[in-house]
Amino acid sequence: MNETADQPIFAAELVPYRSLGRKGFRIMLMLSGLICFGYGGFFLATGAWPIGFFFGLDFLLLYGAFRMNYYAAKAREEVTVSRSEVMVRKFTPAGKMTEFHWHPFWARFFVRRHEEFGILSMSVYGQGRSTDIGSFLNPDDRESFAKAFRGALATVTRRL
Repeated sequence: MNETADQPIFAAELVPYRSLGRKGFRIMLMLSGLICFGYGGFFLATGAWPIGFFFGLDFLLLYGAFRMNYYAAKAREEVTVSRSEVMVRKFTPAGKMTEFHWHPFWARFFVRRHEEFGILSMSVYGQGRSTDIGSFLNPDDRESFAKAFRGALATVTRRL
């Protein structure tokens, strides 16, 4: 094949959205730590040590939940469309990659919608294989990605 067939017509990197950045995480952690330490100390001083213990446990669980959330945010997907192939690369938070390839003529893009909530799921299917795309995206990002991806797929198949 020639080089122009391998040039991407469409390329997108999909990443999970996190509304709380590092600075916000530190501030939230400091505030919740101060509150838990203050109330926990009060209950320890008044003899209700089990309640103070649970304030410490609450803080550790909050910290652990946010650390797991930020770890999960390392996942990403790369989607490219060229005249010769449609490729989806999925990266887990640990860095493991899974790759899916389709010929653009056989690739089908399915979008499952709900009247009230918008797009519920998106997937690419073809040649006996399928994969979900952008399951972690918010509704607005799903809409814009679906429109752009569908347009790129239509452009490529028209030119074949």
